Amino acid sequence: MKIIINSSLMIPIYEQITDQIKALIRCGELKENDSLPSVRSLSKELKISALTVKKAYDSLEAEGYTATIHGKGTYVTASNTELLLEEQKKEVETDLEKAVLKGRRCGLSDEEIRSLFELILEDL
Repeated sequence: MKIIINSSLMIPIYEQITDQIKALIRCGELKENDSLPSVRSLSKELKISALTVKKAYDSLEAEGYTATIHGKGTYVTASNTELLLEEQKKEVETDLEKAVLKGRRCGLSDEEIRSLFELILEDL
């Protein structure tokens, strides 16, 4: 399992971990009953606090993507990949809506916002 942390992003590290694990589940790289690395080993690998990894794992469990068995580890639960994709699309939609509203508050026209969006897409 390959997780990449970008500390220059404004996204908290635990959210980067959760988002990437959800993406791995959605694309089928992680399947039901696959085990995730231990909190300690993933924190060592990523060179981050174990508490940060624990927060990510707790978030995944609260959302129903994983289950933790004390003394055994954290495992991927059965998931509906279509539902996961819809949830992720909804998150992106919410973020885009916030960006558009902020642009309008700053006095940008819809065309200027569209141009900025296309420019960002080209740069990524």
